[in-house]
Amino acid sequence: MLQSNVPSGPLADKWTNRKNELLLVNPANRRKYTVLVVGTGLAGASAAAALGEQGYNVKSFCISDSPRRAHSIAAQGGINAAKNYTNDGDSVFRLFYDTIKGGDFRAREANVFRLAEISNLIIDHCVAQGIPFAREYGGLLANRSFGGAQVSRTFYARGQTGQQLLLGAYGALLRQAAAGRVTLLPRREMLDLIVADGRACGILARNLVTGALESYAGDAVLLCTGGYGNAYYLSTNAMNSNVTAAWRCYKRGAFFANPCFTQIHPTCIPVSGHYQSKLTLMSESLRNDGRVWVPKKPGDDRPPRLIPEDERDYYLERKYPSFGNLVPRDVASRNAKAVCDEGRGVGPTGRAVYLDFADAIARDGKAAIEKKYGNLFAMYEKITAQNPYETPMMIYPAIHYTMGGLWVDYNLMTTIPGLFALGEANFSDHGANRLGASALMQGLADGYFIIPYTLPDYLAQKGPGTVSTDHPAFKEAREKVEQDVGALLSIKGERTVDDIHRELGRIMWEYCGMSRNDEGLKTALEQIPKLREEFWQNVRVPGKAADFNQALEKAGRVADFLEFGELLAKDALARRESCGGHFNEAFQTEENEALRDDENFCHVAAWEYRGEGEEPGRHEEPLVFENVHLTQRSYK
Repeated sequence: MLQSNVPSGPLADKWTNRKNELLLVNPANRRKYTVLVVGTGLAGASAAAALGEQGYNVKSFCISDSPRRAHSIAAQGGINAAKNYTNDGDSVFRLFYDTIKGGDFRAREANVFRLAEISNLIIDHCVAQGIPFAREYGGLLANRSFGGAQVSRTFYARGQTGQQLLLGAYGALLRQAAAGRVTLLPRREMLDLIVADGRACGILARNLVTGALESYAGDAVLLCTGGYGNAYYLSTNAMNSNVTAAWRCYKRGAFFANPCFTQIHPTCIPVSGHYQSKLTLMSESLRNDGRVWVPKKPGDDRPPRLIPEDERDYYLERKYPSFGNLVPRDVASRNAKAVCDEGRGVGPTGRAVYLDFADAIARDGKAAIEKKYGNLFAMYEKITAQNPYETPMMIYPAIHYTMGGLWVDYNLMTTIPGLFALGEANFSDHGANRLGASALMQGLADGYFIIPYTLPDYLAQKGPGTVSTDHPAFKEAREKVEQDVGALLSIKGERTVDDIHRELGRIMWEYCGMSRNDEGLKTALEQIPKLREEFWQNVRVPGKAADFNQALEKAGRVADFLEFGELLAKDALARRESCGGHFNEAFQTEENEALRDDENFCHVAAWEYRGEGEEPGRHEEPLVFENVHLTQRSYK
């Protein structure tokens, strides 16, 4: 059932071959097609701008009041590309290999090579837009290192790279809006996908200001709604980030791939209290100059500057001498948890490690460090009231990116014809673990350079405008959403939505977080359905449907998280191996590294919705590696 549609030919020629065989839409005919783009982060904004530039009629849906508030701005550290400006041996193939290896060999070769190939075009395009990348004295764009690579290939704009790239895409989007080719629809949340005659042909959205349900018909739907990390309640994601749009597509027939591949980011500000609502990311770029350490002795609660060098354990440098502090995120995260489990964690809770810049400041001077990371240091001090120039940062892993998402083929189309998924909303490029600085790369590659080629091929075969909002499928979807909303408002229970969401997050983190085991996963699969039942019997959602109602917004999203969390745990239990962000304690090497089972699990697991109360179907797409060898990951 899963046809990846990867083109034939040598790896380096696949994307060229595909572009040569894709059908085109005549420029004069493009205005006859309407494309609905849901989400306005990097993937959504770049796709809408590129398709508008081509002449399509684009409707762009934004859950916030402005695309500038998309969560893409939180990607601070940089964007990868194989330009090799530093002349240190980089190439498209090395970027491809590092990404495949970093994802623990659980991504498609063809998709990842295309991403590496397009990376250089992204940098050229963004420079032309005026993105203020850092530059060396001679004028070349500057690079820094990121985890999982031994070359410097990460382009950056201080600690604001995501924000600057998003502003570039936003400017391109507004240009098309001014030209009348893109219609911006802010403060809309997609609540259902409309499928008619087996094709995606529209969406049902809620106007978050008025509460009105609005129907929109289109010739194709592009889902660019990001990841599902907020299923864990505490994460580095923006509060608006959710799984609802993707989950509603899943329930309409789009397969959901690898939901258990959830990334834990190693450098986040630790949890400080029970009522905290989110966590703050400290960019991975800080690990270029910051050294990670803990005391050698358990229970050593002396201030860090009073602990001498010979009583410190720079455990990443000790265990991984080739990569040191720049090991991939999953490796760094598991090691941080391990030393804290040994009683060597620091801070009030003991669930933190030090990220220390003393050596870098002594070597390069405070001004140099401030130039690189000044806004990040200021953010840390504002949140913690500690000056990281004088005392080490305290960091701990937290839920961050999600590698799972809707299953897509090589053309980025899901199992529903006409529904495409871009960026973090799809599963395709990162395998079981995303390397740092690759999220921005994938979002812009999908939006600027892939979907403008692959979408026309679908549209040319389909023909324009076959379904309108008068179609019975729109009425059916509206009635279902109205019924669900009415049910939420009628419960009148005793618990708040946030209270239940917080409990779901505790279950997810404790039993399906940084490390997993069969007993814990089975416990999660017992507790989540009980919590879901509690939600539908005892939640209180104040206000009315036809009004501005943020409690209702949250309730709908948490209802979906309660269903999705169960699928995530099922996927984790079914994958009898450890790989990347999925670490099952029963499958590890003697050195406590993730142990894959390539014979039985070298595949994508794609889940099919089979109805309310029915067990979902699990399908497999085999992963074939013709250009790299499947080896045990090593960063020593």
